[in-house]
Amino acid sequence: MQEQSDLELCAIARTGAEAVADAARCEADVVVIDFDLPDMSGPAAAGMIRDQAPKATIVFHSAEESETALLDAIDAGVIAYLTRSATPDQFLEAIRRASLGEVLIPARLFAKALARQRAALADRDELERRATMFTSRELEILKLMAEGFDTFAMSERFGIASHTIEWHVRHLIEKLEVHSKLQAVIAGARLGLIELPKH
Repeated sequence: MQEQSDLELCAIARTGAEAVADAARCEADVVVIDFDLPDMSGPAAAGMIRDQAPKATIVFHSAEESETALLDAIDAGVIAYLTRSATPDQFLEAIRRASLGEVLIPARLFAKALARQRAALADRDELERRATMFTSRELEILKLMAEGFDTFAMSERFGIASHTIEWHVRHLIEKLEVHSKLQAVIAGARLGLIELPKH
């Protein structure tokens, strides 16, 4: 990573506690966390990092390829999820894209996680009520988020300012009662507001 001119390595942490402290100290843009840490779980560390460094986006690197692990990561507010099979180039590209706010998780894990979430739903009336809470522009933005568009790309697509896109994204996150873009995409798909990309 140190050979990448557009990336700066701020710190290497060996424990979750070190990662939380380093993320706050460095004011990191992106934090890469292993799912299993010596002193705590990756999701626990991610939650603490969100509290201490709220501007940081979080990328999970994990040997786990189960929907349970993915859902735990989503609940922790991560924006990207990389498995051990990711190549070095894919790893670096994921960091770059995560820094732009793009949602990045393996499509097959995404589908499995969504199926599990849908299976847990019981109150259809509540789903229908929440589905009527969104504007057409919010739904368009949610669809593009699922396709991996960042704020700048959406701004270009709609011909509106980036801060306006960010305003819509904040409203989506609030209305969906989640904490991150990735959670918003999962929740939107679960509610039937959008369809997930097939790739």
